[in-house]
Amino acid sequence: MSTNLPKPQKRPARPCFSSGPSAKRPGWQPRALANAVLGRSHRSAAGKQKIREVLSLTRDVLGIPDDYGIAIVPGSDTGAMEMVLWSMLGPRGIDVLSWESFGAEWLNDVIRELRLDDVRSFTAPYGALPALGEADPARDIVFTWNGTTSGVRVPDGGWIADDRTGLTICDATSAAFGMDLPWRKLDVITWSWQKVLGGEGGHGVLVLSPRAVERLESHVPPWPVPKVFRMAGNGRIVPGFFEGDTINTPSLLVIEDAIDGLKWAQSIGGLPELVRRCEANLETVTEWVGRTDWVEFLADDPAIRSCTAICLRIADPAIAALGSDEQAAFVRLMVSALEQEGVAYDVASYREAPPGLRLWSGATVENDDMAAVLPWLDWAFRHAIAGRALS
Repeated sequence: MSTNLPKPQKRPARPCFSSGPSAKRPGWQPRALANAVLGRSHRSAAGKQKIREVLSLTRDVLGIPDDYGIAIVPGSDTGAMEMVLWSMLGPRGIDVLSWESFGAEWLNDVIRELRLDDVRSFTAPYGALPALGEADPARDIVFTWNGTTSGVRVPDGGWIADDRTGLTICDATSAAFGMDLPWRKLDVITWSWQKVLGGEGGHGVLVLSPRAVERLESHVPPWPVPKVFRMAGNGRIVPGFFEGDTINTPSLLVIEDAIDGLKWAQSIGGLPELVRRCEANLETVTEWVGRTDWVEFLADDPAIRSCTAICLRIADPAIAALGSDEQAAFVRLMVSALEQEGVAYDVASYREAPPGLRLWSGATVENDDMAAVLPWLDWAFRHAIAGRALS
């Protein structure tokens, strides 16, 4: 199939718009890992020093309160959330807020895997938020701060009570380092380095408030807890859990990469600059969507649009009128053309989300690249329209 459509002259310098692992920080080269402690135990003095360094840098960049503990855990953000759900839930009723695929996973775990009885769910379709204010501060609240697969974020923490008696358990994997998180409103916070910092996968980060630690030390789940989930025993947190003594063996190469990303964050101005870069990317896309008739944000409300995971739907009437499978096939034509041109990789919407496009716009994505890819999306749309006409 040949459409012979004129192509934009400018190409993104880096076509990596994947939502995870996301683009490496600008200027990254393998030599950034030259100081990694390799071939050594993670329990050696050198290994522990590296792990403690990444924990210290994390606290500094994000401004995490001194009385909150930080730990590295297995299994990326998913592992961090799973160990929290399996280890901490049960003493109180639970409110789960869900509006995209990962929130739906946590809801499924609470109801079908842990089989807890006193569970309330507050759900919304992709592109919207449930009524956050209906969550009960006397119950544990489980939610994602930013919906990576829906492009919807919580706008602020005003709905979370300061005098809550339940715990707030927040999956913040695509919000940490890209948005301001109100730490004192949150008791459990999880993320992975593979999002806003462009780090490598496989490791999760878990932050616990003093109230969350108290829950861990006072609550014994009635179900078996796998070893990789065990954060406490005999009424106390595992010794060294917040000092770099990890539950299982971490990759010190991945740790070194995270250290590099955090030092880069410090060098450009810390969290305020990371947030600014994300918001600037969102603003660039917003301006383009405003003058482009075939595309719209999946989230209609600008107040809840994510500045890291930008999700778009095809608004052209002819395509929007198609069934879901046909829309998905149209998007595949666009995505394939973009990849073949080498201008945008991995920009299809998440497999369980409505058919559309998803652009990662986190801090490691340069605004010039975001601006450069948008004319290519226009080209890909016309290319796919022409392809359907020829088929």
